[in-house]
Amino acid sequence: MRDLVYRLYARRVEGRLDHAQVPKHIGVILDGNRRWARAAGSTTEQGHQAGAEKIQELLGWCAETDVEVVTLWLLSTDNLDRPEEELVPLLGIIEDAVRDLAADGRWRVHHVGTMDLLPARTQSVVKEAEQATRDVSGILVNVAVGYGGRQEIADAVRSLLIEHASKGTSIEELAEILDVEHISEHLYTRGQPDPDLVIRTSGEQRLSGFMLWQSAHSEYYFCEVFWPAFRKVDFLRALRDYAARHRRYGS
Repeated sequence: MRDLVYRLYARRVEGRLDHAQVPKHIGVILDGNRRWARAAGSTTEQGHQAGAEKIQELLGWCAETDVEVVTLWLLSTDNLDRPEEELVPLLGIIEDAVRDLAADGRWRVHHVGTMDLLPARTQSVVKEAEQATRDVSGILVNVAVGYGGRQEIADAVRSLLIEHASKGTSIEELAEILDVEHISEHLYTRGQPDPDLVIRTSGEQRLSGFMLWQSAHSEYYFCEVFWPAFRKVDFLRALRDYAARHRRYGS
C-alpha cells in the first residue's frame, strides 16, 4: 500500500513539474551506502553494490525530465585511503557500474578525477567506457572517480602553466592576462555547463570538496535518505525545490 501511495504521489509531483525549469546539469553526491548497509543488517560491500544499482534508475529519471548532464561522485581522493579490504571490492563495484553505463547505450561516459591515482585496471575500464560511448548522443555522465575539488583546481592550474610554458609565456605575462576563464578551460569538466543543482543524500549538509569551482552558483538540495534508498519521488522533490527558487546570481 505504501509503495502505491508513493507512486501516486510521484506522478502528481511529476505532472506539476515545469520541464522548462529543470536543471540541465545535476551533480550528485552518492552518500550513505555504508550507513544504509548497517541499518539493513548488510555488509559494507552490499551497501556499495546497492548504491551502484541505483545509478541506472537515477539516469532513467533524468532522461525522462530532460536533464542533459549528470555528474556522479563515486569515489573521492580521500576514499582511496580506506582499508584495502573495503577499497578493493568498492573499486570492483565501481568498475562494473562504469561498464554497465557504457553497455547501456544511452549515456556518454566521461571521467572526472585524477586518473593517475587509480589502479591500472580501474583506469582501463574508465578509458574503455569513454572510448565506447564517445559518439553517443544521450545524457553526458561524468563519473567522478578519484576526484577531489582541490585536486581538480591544482591540476587545472598545473595544466595552465604547462600550456603557457610551452608557448614561451613568462610568469609575469601570464599574471597580467590570467582570469577565471583561463582556469575553467583546464578543469576536468571543460566545455560543459556548470551544475545548476547539486544533490547530496544521507542528510549531510556539506560539499566535502565536490566541484568547488563549478558550483559557485549552484543550488543545493540535501536529502535525508541514504543513497541506496533514494526514490523517484525524492528526485522529483529536488527538481520541484530547484524550480521554486529564484536564481539571482548575486544581483
